[in-house]
Amino acid sequence: MFRGIYTGMSAMLVQERMLDVVGNNLANVDTAGFRGRVAVNKSFPEVLMDRVERYTIVDEAVNEELGDRKFFPYVRGRTTIGSMALANVLNETAMSTGPGNVQITENPLDAMINGEGFFVVEDGSGNTFYTRAGNFQKGPGGELMTHEGEFVMGDGGRVELGEATRFFISGNGQIFADNALVGQLQVAVFENPTYLRQTGKSLLSETPESGTPQPEEAPSIVGGAIERSNVQVVLEMVRMIEANRAYEAAGRAVTIQDELSGRLYTSVARPA
Repeated sequence: MFRGIYTGMSAMLVQERMLDVVGNNLANVDTAGFRGRVAVNKSFPEVLMDRVERYTIVDEAVNEELGDRKFFPYVRGRTTIGSMALANVLNETAMSTGPGNVQITENPLDAMINGEGFFVVEDGSGNTFYTRAGNFQKGPGGELMTHEGEFVMGDGGRVELGEATRFFISGNGQIFADNALVGQLQVAVFENPTYLRQTGKSLLSETPESGTPQPEEAPSIVGGAIERSNVQVVLEMVRMIEANRAYEAAGRAVTIQDELSGRLYTSVARPA
């Protein structure tokens, strides 16, 4: 009886979550290294629909001709008429792997990955994260850090810049401080990077679906440049308009179903 209401409400919840995803993408359009996310919808398993018929077969010979479809007198039989999905739900959000725009900064501590992969960073508690944001800086303790305060990891752990004042990052990720080699940027790649979990503006963490990180043996790094967000504002605005219209349509459907149910209750309950 309430299938129409349930279906409409399910659609409204899906569009609400899609608006959240689009809003988050637009809010981070200027965040360096941010990878936009795309909402992925999934329908409930389809259910088989059938109609019920009453047979009045009394001849056993006729029953034998029907084969497996044997019916006895006044026993209902079912005939398949098709299938129907009950409703849609927001199954997950997947990360867009498209590259962002390149911004030349000429900052010697900025770096951009040319191709696939992620910088490896670590917070103060030792938790490891991955990011495309290469707008690095020298921390108060002389370590190479992100602008969010995470430590940038090199081949030997945290990159220590010491008291140096002149820096250079080579095309293969080597870091020089006052012409001395102080580290090699760690770059990790994943088998399924779309399933990385977003844990901050530009921070990502691995999931069972993304696979374990593998070191990139020959990273391609562009020094003095950073990768901007890969969010396309026009596309996100189109998605926002579509989600708003779909939400309104689903809301109208719920209202109509509620009105019809009210009329049904009134008619059935009315005494003859």
